[in-house]
Amino acid sequence: MTTPSAAPWYRHRWPWFLMAGPAIAVVASIGTAVLAIETNDPVVADDYYRQGLAINETLGREQHARDLGVTARLQFNEEATRVRVLLASREPTPPALRLSLIHPARSGEDQVVVVSSTAPGVFEGSLRPPREGHWGVELEDAAATWRLEGEWRTGTPQVMLGEAGR
Repeated sequence: MTTPSAAPWYRHRWPWFLMAGPAIAVVASIGTAVLAIETNDPVVADDYYRQGLAINETLGREQHARDLGVTARLQFNEEATRVRVLLASREPTPPALRLSLIHPARSGEDQVVVVSSTAPGVFEGSLRPPREGHWGVELEDAAATWRLEGEWRTGTPQVMLGEAGR
């Protein structure tokens, strides 16, 4: 018959092996809690409820653009530092338009540019060179009565907005 080992419990490997799983889970959960507390998710808007209520207003502005027959072609120079907007509408064109470039994940990269009329239906403005990638584009009149939206990938020289761009 074998005699029990006289060594204390912490000298044996099985108690350590059995405690390793729960110890790893505790350390991982503490790490996850620290990460959740100290990082911020900027993609989620603070006023998401109010933005949700404004969706009907936004849809109404897009419908108004369709009713007016508003379409636009955005032309970017090679460096994407200048933009020209060719606007077509059944109504007279406004003296200026507001163009928004919206990054899908980095709100700090977004930019809003006022493009001014240089000729009937032609608007031009300057941009900060945008980061490479995919961008959301919104074009609206200064009074915010109508709005067009679309998508643009850097390197593409032009984007169509409105019924012609669908």
